[in-house]
Formats: sequence, C-alpha cells, structure tokens
Amino acid sequence: MTPTARVTLATLLARKKARQPISMLTAYDYPSAQIEDAAGVDCILVGDSAAQVILGHDSTLPISLDFLVTIAAAVRRGAPRCFLVGDMPFLSYQVNVEEGVRNAGRFLVEAGCDCVKIEGDRRFVRTVEAMSAASIPVMVHLGLRPQSVRQLGGYRAQARDAASALRMIEDAKMLESAGASAILLEAVPPEPARIIAESTQLPVIGCGAGPHCDGHVVVLHDMLGLTAGTTAKFVKRYADSRTGFAQAIAAYVADIGSRAYPAAEHCYEMAAGEAEKLRAAPNKS
Repeated sequence: MTPTARVTLATLLARKKARQPISMLTAYDYPSAQIEDAAGVDCILVGDSAAQVILGHDSTLPISLDFLVTIAAAVRRGAPRCFLVGDMPFLSYQVNVEEGVRNAGRFLVEAGCDCVKIEGDRRFVRTVEAMSAASIPVMVHLGLRPQSVRQLGGYRAQARDAASALRMIEDAKMLESAGASAILLEAVPPEPARIIAESTQLPVIGCGAGPHCDGHVVVLHDMLGLTAGTTAKFVKRYADSRTGFAQAIAAYVADIGSRAYPAAEHCYEMAAGEAEKLRAAPNKS
C-alpha cells in the first residue's frame, strides 16, 4: 500500500526513537519525485549534486540558488508526502549570516521545502543559530563536504583518524546545541558515525557512513545506474538504467530508419469519408 501520511520532522524524530530506519534519495524533477513518493521514500534531497548529474559539471560548485529553488518546487509538486530537503549551494550561505537566512527562506517559501541543508562544521554555529531562530529547520552536512573539494584536494573520506573523528563528533554536538534539526554524514567510517548517531537526539542520515546511522541517502542517478563510469564505493546499484535507456533509444533510431515507426496504430484518423473528399479535391498542392 502506498504511504499517504505526510512525513514531518516529528516523524523522523519518532522513527529515530523507535529505531526504524529512514530512507532518503535525491530527486531533481517532477516525475522522479512522483515515483519516489509512491514507492514510500521518506525523505527527498534536492541536492546540489544536480550540478553534476543534471548539468554535467565536474563539481557541485557552479549550480545556482535560483536553479535549485526552481527544481525543488517541481519535486515538491511530485512528492507532496515526503520530507523535502533543499540543498543550499555554494556561496548562498557562506558570505554572511543574514544572506544565508534569507536564501534559506526561499526554499521554504518558494519551493515548499521542510528543511534546508548546509555543509559546515563548528564555524557555522552562528548560521545554524540564526536559521533556527528564523524557524528554518537545518540539516548540517559533516564529513566529506563536496563544496569544499578545492580545499580538501579531492573527494576523500574524512574522520579516518581518532583526532579528526573526535573533532567531527564535537562539531556535531555544537551544531545540535546551535539548533540543527538533523545531521548528514558523508564518507566517514562507521565508528565515529555510530558515536554521533547514538549521542544525539537528531536524525542522522548517512551517505557512505556505515550501518549505524538512523537513515541513508544516495544520489538517485547513481543507484539507478544512470551515471557513466565508476561511482562512490558506498553506492549499491539497484538497476542498469543507462543500458536500458541506450537500448530503447537505439531501437527507436532503427525503427525510424526502417520506417517501422510510426505505424498505423500511431496515426490519427480523419472523420469517415473525409479522406476521400480530400483526395478528390482539386488544387491540393
């Protein structure tokens, strides 16, 4: 049976307390959102990963706030039940706190999001405090932060030594105290992820963070096999959709070339007797 009850932050908190795993996927358009909603996905992230899987960039950095707000609104129309998270793009919240709050509000007002996501650590405590004070729920993204890829020197797993793991655990506590509503951990080992998940009351969503998180998220295009080349180690491919798409398109091209398409069943008919009148009419050319 397709779930019908709206998923809210209270729902996620209750799921954590009951130790019921939370499912989350990315979506960037209306039909994908419809499918995910009907399949029972709990949360949808309109991720800045759209810069790569939709727009073809080599990082998340070039995507704009306007673009993300627009597609988030489309996703909300397709998935009215899911808890919807809008991903704040690079420089939409880092410049100053006031601008960050204003930009975050656009996701709630214009797109109907339930929450926004920012990448950050203890340096963003003031931003989280201000957003929380403005009644904007915030999911804080710790671990591998793709918007910091230039600073990190590439896409590398984080918190792999005790010192950096302890710092990340402290960051999570500080951000919870600042008013964060949820935490996302990307590309971190299971050990620190477990400590964070067990020491906070917030829902902790893992993205390559092991089995102990309260929920998990991956990029839709990766798990469907739509992306070319290799994907992150933590992604399980549930389909080979890229091959299926390629085969369908090749069959279409072949049918066009052989005139097998369009066939009679794909054509509209004139009203009875009108084709004969048309053929008999003079000066048809």
